[in-house]
Amino acid sequence: MRSIGELARASGLTVSALRFYDRSGVLVPALVDPATGYRWYTDDQVAPARLVAGLRRVGMPLAGIAEALRHRHEPAVVHRLLDAHLRRLEDGLADARRELSRIRTLVDPEEIPMTTRLVLDRGDLAAAVDAVRFAVGTDPDLPVLAGVLLEVEADGVRLVATDRHRLAVARAAGKVDGPEVRALLPADAVDELRGLLDTGVGITPEAHLTIAHDRVEVSVAGRAVAAAALPYDFPDYRRLLHGHVGGVPAYRIPVDVVALRGALTAEDTPLLLREYAGVPVMVTVLGVDGRGGLRVVQPAEAADPDTVRVGVNREYLLDALDAGDRGQLVMELDGPITPLAVRRPDDADAFSILMPIRL
Repeated sequence: MRSIGELARASGLTVSALRFYDRSGVLVPALVDPATGYRWYTDDQVAPARLVAGLRRVGMPLAGIAEALRHRHEPAVVHRLLDAHLRRLEDGLADARRELSRIRTLVDPEEIPMTTRLVLDRGDLAAAVDAVRFAVGTDPDLPVLAGVLLEVEADGVRLVATDRHRLAVARAAGKVDGPEVRALLPADAVDELRGLLDTGVGITPEAHLTIAHDRVEVSVAGRAVAAAALPYDFPDYRRLLHGHVGGVPAYRIPVDVVALRGALTAEDTPLLLREYAGVPVMVTVLGVDGRGGLRVVQPAEAADPDTVRVGVNREYLLDALDAGDRGQLVMELDGPITPLAVRRPDDADAFSILMPIRL
C-alpha cells in the first residue's frame, strides 16, 4: 500500500489534489484508516493517478477526467475525449485571437482594416454551404440568425448557421492570406453565392473569398457575388457544442439514410403532434433496438426507463439527413433532453445538432 504522499510523488499530483479527487469520487483510496483518516492507495492506482495528472495539466474538466478514467481500457473512447478537449482548446485560442484583433482596432480606430483573402476548392465550399443552409433562421425578430457565419481560421473557413432549434456546422479548407476574421453573410447573399459556385463547374476548381471592411465577396471564373456583412454579433455557438460534443454519447449509431428517410416518410409512420416554440409540429420518436440500431418508436409504446426515447421535429431531421449528403450517417443520442447530433462518418467538421422535443 502507498500513502497519499507516496502516490503524490509517483503520480505528479499534489496531496491536496488527491484529496480533491477523493472527495469528487474520481480517484478514491483503496483504504481509509477509520482511526486516523489516513488515505492508502494500491500500486494499481498509480497509473490512473498519472492519467489524472496529465489530464489536469491540460485543463480537462472534472467530468471529462472522470469519464476518461471510466473508459481508460477503451482507447477509442478516450481518444474521442482527448480530441474533443483539443478542439475546445483550439477554439478557445482562436476566439482569443479574434477578440484581441478586435480590441486592437478599438485601441487604434484609425488603423486601416486588414483584408483577408482565401483560395478554396469550389466544390468543398459548395458542400459546406449545402451542409448549413437549412439551419439559417427566418424569424424577423432575430435578424442575428438570418445568415451564415463565415469564421476564417488559419487554414480554411468554418460555416455555421442556427435558428435556435437546430445548428449546423461545416468547413472548407483553403489557403488563407490575412488575419482570422468572421463575417455574418445574409441568407439571400448565401443563396447567390451557392448559385455562383455552380457556374464554375468544368471551368475552374477554385473559389476566391475576400473579407474586408465588413464586406464579403466571392468570385468564381471571373464572376462575383458581393454583399455587406450583417452588423450583428453571432451567438456563441461553441457553448452548445462544448456541452454536447465534449463527452461520449450514450449511443453512436450508424444509419442508412435512404432506409431512415423511408421510415420517417412512410404513410403509417407514427407521429405525435406537439407544440414547440409556440408552433404545432409533427414529432418523430426515436429509440434504440435490442441490437443497438436506430428505430422509430410507436408513441403508444410503453416507456421503459432503461430505454432511450428522443422526440425530434420530423421535418428538421429530414433536413439534416439531406444536408448530411451521405448514404451513411452517424446519429448520436443521449437522452430525451439532450440534443441529437447527425454526423458524417468521414468528416468530423460537418455535423448538425437538433434540439429535442419533450414527449
